[in-house]
Amino acid sequence: MKKAIWILWPSFVVAGVADVVFFTVFDPADFMIFGPFGLSRLTAYSTGFFLLWALGAASSAFTCFLQRRADEINKREEPDAAR
Repeated sequence: MKKAIWILWPSFVVAGVADVVFFTVFDPADFMIFGPFGLSRLTAYSTGFFLLWALGAASSAFTCFLQRRADEINKREEPDAAR
């Protein structure tokens, strides 16, 4: 549970800041990448936030993955004495 908090909380904060900065510069009503989406502004803001949160969570998860110690990576299971 602690690692989930380490991953999700910082990515939530970063997604909030990135969402504010991104949508301050770009108006979601003007997005016409593959034609008009027809989405409301609230839908565009919400979708953008969750996409940025997923990107931040992936980055935080990768950081947690890279912070493992060598003994955690090189764990060997002890052979059973009964075998």
